[in-house]
Amino acid sequence: MASTTPPGTTSEHIGHVVFITAAAAIGGFLFGYDSAVINGAVTGIQEHFGVGPVEIGVVVAIALLGSAAGAWIAGGLADRWGRTRTMQVAAVLFAVSSVGQALPFAVWDLAFWRVLAGVGIGMASVIGPAYIAEVAPPAYRGRLGSFQQLAIVLGIAVSQLVNYAIAQTAGGDVNNELLGLEAWQWMLGACLVPALLYLLFATVIPESPRFLVAVGKSAAARKVLAEVEGEHASLDERIAEIEDSLRSERRPRLRDLRGHRLGLLPIVWVGILLSVFQQFVGINVIFYYSASLWQSVGINQSDSLLISFSTSIINIVGTFVAIALVDRIGRRPLLLIGSAGMTVALAVAAWAFSAGVPSGETVRLPETQATVALVAAHVFVLFFALSWGVVVWVLLGEMFPNRIRAAALSVAAAAQWVANWLITVSFPSLAEWSLAGAYVGYAFFAALSFVFVVSKVPETKGRKLEEMG
Repeated sequence: MASTTPPGTTSEHIGHVVFITAAAAIGGFLFGYDSAVINGAVTGIQEHFGVGPVEIGVVVAIALLGSAAGAWIAGGLADRWGRTRTMQVAAVLFAVSSVGQALPFAVWDLAFWRVLAGVGIGMASVIGPAYIAEVAPPAYRGRLGSFQQLAIVLGIAVSQLVNYAIAQTAGGDVNNELLGLEAWQWMLGACLVPALLYLLFATVIPESPRFLVAVGKSAAARKVLAEVEGEHASLDERIAEIEDSLRSERRPRLRDLRGHRLGLLPIVWVGILLSVFQQFVGINVIFYYSASLWQSVGINQSDSLLISFSTSIINIVGTFVAIALVDRIGRRPLLLIGSAGMTVALAVAAWAFSAGVPSGETVRLPETQATVALVAAHVFVLFFALSWGVVVWVLLGEMFPNRIRAAALSVAAAAQWVANWLITVSFPSLAEWSLAGAYVGYAFFAALSFVFVVSKVPETKGRKLEEMG
């Protein structure tokens, strides 16, 4: 964290808020883990069930429809049950689905469990940023909000490492048996461990002070604020600010988001488009399909899993860069840097993939283009991680007015999952048609995201949540 602390805030209290923020962000870890674990299992599922690119695209992407549904309902549940209780429900759903995914008897059965997992992940994706924004002191909110994305990239990296270890233990082939199950089944079943950890931590962290004030528990809210901001912070003033922002409000509903422009308030459209652009640059193609992608251009199964892990490490490095900068230079500058870098990297990757030469059922890249493609993919992940990966989650947690935050965040997160689904379900068929063409499309959206940030995205650095409007 920063070398100095704001008046009334001590390192002890910052340590406590870091702990509860990290605990809440385990939902992001589940998001990342589930997103990437399927990467190692794709080849095994295809061979085990004998399905083609369209079917595997549906199986991989269908979890995202569940996530959209989970994100859609999460705001209402969080306002009715509380943030921590909603986290617990999400953890239980993910734990149950992890066992189901490991033991499918048909491809449609696997798809069902992936939808259920998606619901839990979608709920966690909404509650995590909202909870973190509501407990974090304003001076640290950007960095603490970044924990959500840090947890996501750590989940991705850990799942890639676990996948690699399981594949190696099974002799380098994900369809080989290991203690009675095929290796890809163990990959999916391993999701149970982080789900149980999330459930455990969601039972020990305090409830959001804003929710406590909203349900008339001001004394409990004062206690939580003292824990996260310090006994010497202006607790009466902070409670009064929250009460003022909530006094004339009712439970946010979707109708509260209505506006004159295309039926929604402008700030809600900004949140939706931030979510859409975050996905339309194609980042999750790297994490859902990179193993099969690199196998399709001539890299063996074991090495492709190792390459996938290396991109996860780059993802973590970029996330730490974002955490260091988000409260220093602001949200908008980071987004602009990321959009520019991603545009160039994706365009270069498209050029490299355009040199592919058919070789049986796969495509071979010349040595130079293969190296360029690998480097470009890593550069793309780096620029995404230090910008859009972190900043979108930070903005979604803090940019909406208090009176509509939960509902608006649910809509924006649902849009993100739908956009993710569109990219994920379309990639196998697009890649079969033209891998280079797919990456040209992602580069186009990266360039368009630059224009969007310049013209529409507000800066929220240093502002209290009660000031958003």
